[in-house]
Amino acid sequence: MHELVGALRSYAWGSRTALAELCGRPVPSAHPEAELWFGAHPADPAYLRTDSGTRSLLEVISANPGEELGAAAERFDDRLPFLLKILAAEEPLSLQAHPSAEQARSGFARENRTEVPFDSPMRNYRDDSHKPELVVALERFEALAGFRDPLRTVDLFRALDITELAHYTDLLAAQPDSDGLRTLFTSWITLPPTVLDTLLPAVLDGCVRYLSNSEREFAAEARTTLELAEAYPGDAGVLAAMLLNRITLQPGQGLFLAAGNLHAYLHGVGVEIMANSDNVLRGGLTPKHVDVPELLKVLDFEPIDLPLVLPEPAGDGSVRYRTPAPEFALRRFDLTAGPAQVPMTDAGPGIVLCTVGSARLSSGDAEVSLTRGTAAWISASDKDICARAPEEAATLFWACVGAV
Repeated sequence: MHELVGALRSYAWGSRTALAELCGRPVPSAHPEAELWFGAHPADPAYLRTDSGTRSLLEVISANPGEELGAAAERFDDRLPFLLKILAAEEPLSLQAHPSAEQARSGFARENRTEVPFDSPMRNYRDDSHKPELVVALERFEALAGFRDPLRTVDLFRALDITELAHYTDLLAAQPDSDGLRTLFTSWITLPPTVLDTLLPAVLDGCVRYLSNSEREFAAEARTTLELAEAYPGDAGVLAAMLLNRITLQPGQGLFLAAGNLHAYLHGVGVEIMANSDNVLRGGLTPKHVDVPELLKVLDFEPIDLPLVLPEPAGDGSVRYRTPAPEFALRRFDLTAGPAQVPMTDAGPGIVLCTVGSARLSSGDAEVSLTRGTAAWISASDKDICARAPEEAATLFWACVGAV
């Protein structure tokens, strides 16, 4: 059991305050800070603090996967199967989806055969894994996720009452299913510039008019469309985003995204856990590489309800966030201040992340102190993990391998 030092990632959509405040560093930060990675992904592994200095978690696991991962080593080819992050979005992320396991293997092999460099911005598949993911809000968290019921989208378009949108409204109303969504999405995301330059401004004008009315059932959707257009002017992804569920997570609520779900995180801070992958297919709202044909291969156009994941009591004082992903599981412990020891698990492997207060973890004679924004690596050889919050209340997230 060792303290785990996260890898800080800077992207343009990140925050200059959120992660710095969480980790107790000076505010504002010099650059936008978007993600803090706690894992063993080759692109940016976290580091263990040991008596002999810092060591990459990736190197530690690779050197002795049986001791570090236990039975999970055989299940996941000697690799830690999940990646835990803190995500801080000040501005919208790209419109994106992740491939299935089969699609990831095929795409990774194809790009290897064609010798696309691993560090190339044109590369879609940076590994051979799928990327189911769960985000749990630490504060109010805004997102777009999954295709909305087409009939509900027709209601939105009619409420906006935009002449230039009428043709597309009629098309979706005539085929309110996944095929209709595929047709409309494909049409919009591939619009010729001359058509986009007419349609998008008309839609934005319609959203402004709509927000000036007293009847504003779709106020959040209209406002989001305007905000995306301001951040990414002239981007066809602004239109495509109008087809998605607009979601607000309250602190403690989660959002699970399976393969093929189109989504874009808009604003907020959350704990995110996913399969140990960096495969992203983008469709817009980004200066990064966009590959629409490849995105269309992986998208699931089946409309879904709001895919919220609510915490469930786990029977040990924690709450769990249930998902179908075999690579990971996530629980949250809310500790009250005092000397009482709270059992967390019989054994690792896993990562414990502190997001509120401070706590101490113990395993036998070993002990690790955690404060906000810090984490600990628990190996499979660490047994009887307990936590306590001697000085102040604390919130800990326990990330581990999913059930067989």
